[in-house]
Amino acid sequence: MRPKLTNRQLHILNFIQKFVEENHYPPTYRQIGKEFNIASTFGVKRHIDALVKKGYLKIASKSSRSIALVKNSNNISQESNASITIPIIGRVAAGYPVLAEENIEGTFTIDTSLIKSKNNIFALKTRGDSMIGAGILDGDLVLVNSQKYAKNGDIVVALIGDESTLKTYESKNGKTYLVPANKNYPVLDMTNKQDFSIIGKIIGVYRNYN
Repeated sequence: MRPKLTNRQLHILNFIQKFVEENHYPPTYRQIGKEFNIASTFGVKRHIDALVKKGYLKIASKSSRSIALVKNSNNISQESNASITIPIIGRVAAGYPVLAEENIEGTFTIDTSLIKSKNNIFALKTRGDSMIGAGILDGDLVLVNSQKYAKNGDIVVALIGDESTLKTYESKNGKTYLVPANKNYPVLDMTNKQDFSIIGKIIGVYRNYN
């Protein structure tokens, strides 16, 4: 039987669970702090550490979104440590399957509690700073759900000719745009572009601090 939670801890745990259900990845410490009016990330960390100690959360130390939910169990020692290995794609090219063997440069292991679907997922190493406003930095690994469609506001991997790009998808007034999260880059009008396609939707961002 796991230790009881304080009201504050319970509210934070419920917020994390709901956030993961809606976004398929966990919130950052800053997002938790904003939700509960906690001024410092240190204050958030104290609550997270308590939830880890009580067996409700665990931490993936090399991830920028490092919080992982622990599956319900009466025996903490038997909590699931299930993980899956995801291919890291070096390059996305027109006319070739994304997950073709020649495109795979390595693998990335992730806790299964962080994602809903385990199929058609791949990781892509980002290049450039066009999405820094969305918290995606040069060199980050983005976790991608392979799909050919997108909704307004989705951050997608798109293929333009033979070049892949990460941008926010927007469709309005019959026009389609790829929008950067950096004012130094232009909005791309993809309306009626024959060499444009959606490759996948970003469902997570991982950063190695080493």
